[in-house]
Amino acid sequence: MTPDPHRRDLITRAFLSRFGAAPDIWCRAPGRVDLMGSHTDYNLGAVLTLPIGRDTWIAARPNNSRTVNLHSLNLGIDAAFSLDASDKCADQPWIDYVHGVAAALQEEGLPLVGFDGVVHSSVPLSSGLSSSAALECAAATVFEKLGGWSLAPVRKAQICQRAENRFVGVNCGILDQFTSCMGQLGCALLLDCRDLTSHAVAIAAGIRVVICDTKSKRELAGSEYGERRAECEIGAKLLGAGSLREVSPAAFQAREAALPPSVAKRCRFIIEEHARVYGLAAALTSGERSAISELTAASFDGACHLYQIAAPAMHAMMAAMLAAPGVIGARQAGAGFGGCMVAFVDEGQIEPFAAAVRAHYFAATGTQPEIYPVTAAAGAGLI
Repeated sequence: MTPDPHRRDLITRAFLSRFGAAPDIWCRAPGRVDLMGSHTDYNLGAVLTLPIGRDTWIAARPNNSRTVNLHSLNLGIDAAFSLDASDKCADQPWIDYVHGVAAALQEEGLPLVGFDGVVHSSVPLSSGLSSSAALECAAATVFEKLGGWSLAPVRKAQICQRAENRFVGVNCGILDQFTSCMGQLGCALLLDCRDLTSHAVAIAAGIRVVICDTKSKRELAGSEYGERRAECEIGAKLLGAGSLREVSPAAFQAREAALPPSVAKRCRFIIEEHARVYGLAAALTSGERSAISELTAASFDGACHLYQIAAPAMHAMMAAMLAAPGVIGARQAGAGFGGCMVAFVDEGQIEPFAAAVRAHYFAATGTQPEIYPVTAAAGAGLI
């Protein structure tokens, strides 16, 4: 990729100031927005996902030690850990995403070397665009290049997921890390989380993906995310399946009344959402705008009433998006509970759409949102 020279200069100056030399390598990994498929990944279903141009960069230089020293330009903070230590960092939890990757890579028997690094991310933090996965996958790429070995992208994604599950303590599915490692320029990915395969999905000309950031931050480790996952696992077990991916709509309807009410709601959402993934992939490719509108509306309705992951800021943003000129459809993004949302917008109406959403949302909440279009980016690699 062609790097942003201003961003590169900013990182280089910070690196020279802290470490007294220039970095040897530059790595990056993108964030992502899920276009359809909320919470279907850990139910081994399908997700329609878009790797975005907002990404995390790490400039690095080996330091001939067993220590990783990092500076976050976004946070203005230094942090470090030993490759031989297993303790989490109590006062700088952001570095646990890198430390967790190091621990998972060493479990694979891969040799690691210590390095000095500067991290900068254009992925908004705690917003639902996978800033954590972007950091993990960029860090894995640094370790890979400095260690002199290579991983297949899918394997790298699995190792980064394990780092977040076991070390950080967020029981996420594979969606974020897979998208960050496997992204392709110019297209969305239809990911099958059961067999970890994907194929490219083109978005019809004239339709743009626009991120609408509520500026309401979300924290998965302390949210109801884990509770939702546990309810899905209970539902699958009661339905005699290994995962909700295996349960057909007809089989669910036949046994829905026997499930605990909250579990039945979660299961219904996942089973219906999984079907919507394939529907939206087809509609985006063909440009069927009425189908895009109907599918996204049904997804948000289910997120509110069945999965119950909507927050007040999300309701306010949804109203703002649907009232704006050029909107084709809109829905939640990420795990919910705040953060970013996503709209499909007529290409010729991006600026009027953004202006209207900003005004409507600010009037309703007193918070200034961030609205911007995104395009599909390549997966993790060297800059």
